[in-house]
Amino acid sequence: MNKPLAGFTVAVLEHRQLDDLVQILEEAGAVTYRCPMVAIVDNPDRDSILAWLRRLLGGEFDLVILMTGEAVLRLMSFVEREGFHEAFLQALARTRKLTRGPKPVQALRSLGLETDYQADNPTTAGVISCLDKQDIKGKCIGVTLYGQPNTELRQYLESRGASVYEVMPYIYIPASDTQMITDLIQGLASGQIHAIMFTSSPQADHLFEQARKLALESELRNGLDKTWIAAVGPVVQKRLHELGVHVDIAPSRGFVMKNLVQQMARALANRSSPDN
Repeated sequence: MNKPLAGFTVAVLEHRQLDDLVQILEEAGAVTYRCPMVAIVDNPDRDSILAWLRRLLGGEFDLVILMTGEAVLRLMSFVEREGFHEAFLQALARTRKLTRGPKPVQALRSLGLETDYQADNPTTAGVISCLDKQDIKGKCIGVTLYGQPNTELRQYLESRGASVYEVMPYIYIPASDTQMITDLIQGLASGQIHAIMFTSSPQADHLFEQARKLALESELRNGLDKTWIAAVGPVVQKRLHELGVHVDIAPSRGFVMKNLVQQMARALANRSSPDN
């Protein structure tokens, strides 16, 4: 069997689908270093979520912007626990919906719903481009956040005269201890890790945050400079560029982990195994 990643050690920062990603990489012959950066958990701020949902159920939103599939599913779990599952589905069905990419579309379809508008590019810029074609002045717009504020989108909506109401159904928490992160940075700096995969922007933010706390940011940057960097999609790629990190592998479409591994295998195919 062809093992295009044989001899390469790949650092994996994913948490939620860690085992699945490791399996795909190891089937391609890679040795993996597991160091999940952040875990996704429900936002404990129940009151803020309820306040947003009351606006949705009351028909106050002219448009809802769904940035991630995770947000849709977390809201669904929340309303199931609170006991108004059907009311939520009905309210979401009658409200116009704009989705950032394919994952919120898939999440809606799992609930028997369809989107009204889908951004051509699954980024904040793509959402803004889609909104440029619409009259949103005076409109009330609900936005689902993905673990952190989205200042760019909020400022754009307010500059167009819209009222913005945001909800954060989930947050990120650290998933690895400092020793694991120290070992990762040292493995990058020593060249023992040949490639690293970033599957969300918070992974990159947390890695650099911890490196600064450990006084290892210089070692991290030196290590990343000589390591193959893979980003699952344009949002992650943009964040890495903002952090001053080069990106070698980034799918232009098909932003899923299997595709990312396949692109990594193709990118490294012309290189001899580092162990040879």
